Amino acid sequence: MSSYRSLHDLPPLAGVCDFKDAQRPGLSVEECVHRLKRYHYALKRAHQIFNNRIPSEPIYELKMAFSLHSHYCAEHVAALRKRVGEMREPPLGLEAVPNANLEILFDEILSAPTTGELLLGLYEVALPALDDAMRKHLEDTNPLVDHPSVRVIRFAMLELGEMITLGQASIEAMVDEATRAKSSAWLSLLSDCLANAGELGGEKEHANNTINRQHSAKPYTYDGVPRRDERFPDPYNMGVNAETFLYDDSFEPEPKTLMMFYKRLREIDVPEMMSSIIAETPDKPWEYYQDMTRQLWDEARHAMMGEVGFVNLGINWPSEVMVNHTWSLALNTQLTPEERHAVLYFIEQGLMPKTGKRFEWEVGMESDIPLSGLFQDYDWADEVLHSRIGRDWYVPGFESPKEAIAYGDECWSRVLMDWNQYRDEGMTAHRNWWPGLYTAACKNWGIDPDPKVLGYSTSYESVRADLKTISASG
Repeated sequence: MSSYRSLHDLPPLAGVCDFKDAQRPGLSVEECVHRLKRYHYALKRAHQIFNNRIPSEPIYELKMAFSLHSHYCAEHVAALRKRVGEMREPPLGLEAVPNANLEILFDEILSAPTTGELLLGLYEVALPALDDAMRKHLEDTNPLVDHPSVRVIRFAMLELGEMITLGQASIEAMVDEATRAKSSAWLSLLSDCLANAGELGGEKEHANNTINRQHSAKPYTYDGVPRRDERFPDPYNMGVNAETFLYDDSFEPEPKTLMMFYKRLREIDVPEMMSSIIAETPDKPWEYYQDMTRQLWDEARHAMMGEVGFVNLGINWPSEVMVNHTWSLALNTQLTPEERHAVLYFIEQGLMPKTGKRFEWEVGMESDIPLSGLFQDYDWADEVLHSRIGRDWYVPGFESPKEAIAYGDECWSRVLMDWNQYRDEGMTAHRNWWPGLYTAACKNWGIDPDPKVLGYSTSYESVRADLKTISASG
């Protein structure tokens, strides 16, 4: 054994590992790439599942979790693609399916007919299998020579662990023994897929088990119709125009913060809509999906900012605020993916002038509710990023930014003119719920409601004209 020691017994090898571990046998480049491609495939398919199930999943907390977890997956897919590209791999072959059994595994989870089975497939089978494979990679590889892969894997495992923890808590809350027993045959099918594939890392591939597709026997079809849980009893309600109230100089900042919290919470529908653009726009560079999923997650964060704002004021928002899904419903069912992206970009540009996000931040800062100013500060920063994402991925399809904005305006006009159908068809009375919300807030603030503020009643029907004025003023 060598008696070599580092000078002054300083930690050797940049702290990556000790000499013993640096001398151990490890994975060849070929084997390393083989495994990395499988992790990449698993995360790419998990991203697809999380994204595609956002609109149709009615439970708000799970919509938000799926939005975050799709973002995590997109980021780690990008990191793995970069790492594989560093390892003598042109062409990379990253779009190929590494194993037919893994394809069936993720097809089955994507097609799961119930929330319970979806949670079990994702958080009890697929993601733990990926975590196990990555952990084994760290055990098998030489930590010095493969340090770039080790670093990518460690970062992925941090957020993978977070995802699994939330998922298992969700399973504990939602999946009873009867549901688990009913799903036992299907869970065995998933286990057989992994066994045939040599587990997710693919160290020893074999095919001893006969696999008969169950949920995926019928090809999966994306469902973009948004669904909401029982806390959204009137999802067609468009009886309150927050924008008109917000830009009325006769109202004080404090009640305006209520409208901004509502506007943030209402952004639940943006992940629902953006999910459809991502799901139905194939063959883009991965950077497109990475950026769009980042924006999707930001919009989910904005919705949760609104939720927290109401909680901070002691307001039970499900009983006071009618959060609609008419925007995502109309766009997802009436427009093409390109048209939806056009509407998204048009709205973003309307938020950029001084009467947009800056104005909302100023209102929050002027109010006696510090949380509102903080939320609007970050909301504004996010929207600047989103505008850049639009410029990168949407605007290049047009001869000029002006043409891109005009197309978005035209696309939005086609869906907004039909908003009265929800009332005419008896889906909603477009009830003005503002007095109840404002009264609840005044009770928390210990003040009497201002009759003028209490009497505010402007329908959502005028919102398009308002936003066009806001956009033009910039």
